[in-house]
Amino acid sequence: MAGESDKPENTLSCANCGKPANLQCPKCMELKLPREGAAFCSQDCFKSSWSSHKSVHLKAKLSPPGTQNSDSLDEGWLYCLKRGQARTPKLPHFDWTGPLQPYPISSKRIVPDQIDKPDWAGDGTPKIEPNSSLQHTIEVKTPDQIERMRETCRIAREVLDAAARIIQPGVTTDEIDRVVHEATIAAGGYPSPLNYHFFPKSCCTSVNEVICHGIPDARKLEDGDIVNVDVTVYYKGVHGDLNETYFVGNVDEESLQLVKCTYECLEKAISIVKPGIRFREIGEVINRHASMSGFSVVKSYCGHGIGELFHCAPNIPHYSRNKAVGVMKAGQTFTIEPMINAGVWRDRMWPDGWTAVTADGKRSAQFEHTLLRLVLKF
Repeated sequence: MAGESDKPENTLSCANCGKPANLQCPKCMELKLPREGAAFCSQDCFKSSWSSHKSVHLKAKLSPPGTQNSDSLDEGWLYCLKRGQARTPKLPHFDWTGPLQPYPISSKRIVPDQIDKPDWAGDGTPKIEPNSSLQHTIEVKTPDQIERMRETCRIAREVLDAAARIIQPGVTTDEIDRVVHEATIAAGGYPSPLNYHFFPKSCCTSVNEVICHGIPDARKLEDGDIVNVDVTVYYKGVHGDLNETYFVGNVDEESLQLVKCTYECLEKAISIVKPGIRFREIGEVINRHASMSGFSVVKSYCGHGIGELFHCAPNIPHYSRNKAVGVMKAGQTFTIEPMINAGVWRDRMWPDGWTAVTADGKRSAQFEHTLLRLVLKF
């Protein structure tokens, strides 16, 4: 609720409608922000503008001292940090499903100007992808697109390998993110996840009960953890996407079997990929193997088409009796990325809006590849 200005005789303009104003936002007063932009003519005007006005408070809190009025902090990044307010020492009330809890996130990493960037790099919002016809039509790639994707996927493989080399107890997931970021930039690529719908980091690191989209943070990996590192590189106008799950030190037998089964699920799915196979068959193969091993398949997330768009048709569900549309054709590119849980398949979302965890707190593993199937020549 807006409080009365201490100097009503100095007429200000309402930040919402422009009329003379003598009420001021109490939060702005507390933060000692300039009265201009914090004044309102009525409670109704204050309430109607609250959803946009409150970002001023967040910007003031996150800006270095003396720069509260600076426009140097990107609004998209501020929104991203706002979504991650759970990443503070004071955690919100949440029914954490397992032992893992969020740790603080470091500052946004910089991408040099000369690196070619996707359209969300600046403000966090993809422009081309959501409205593209390729959300409904499965693209058959040209030879030029295929060659560029080969290059990009090769870089992504090297980046993931660089991340894998540093995984050990005591290393933070933020350090993994730093390696991924620097290796991607060194190869001339852009880390596709960075600022994609305001995602704050250059890769996803999903530890133990995290199914996917874990945000790299200050938590140190512990002996016995498992961690998935999900890397996507944007290079020469196309994306290459892959991930793997790694052991941290000595893990228990169930985790060993879970990760082994998940890898086998991906391998079995890849083995059936050829022109003429229905996309829905992938889920049947994966579900059969996971169920026989005593594990469950996540239904909330799926593989996807990829190329000049990060995500597009087709959708690739990993569970049985799915309703995926389409038949594989030579020249199509897509990902298969089964997420397999030790317990129930259902998931929960952390307050940061990204981190998906198992509903029962048991562990989850994932493997992913970007695939291209060409017609075999004999």
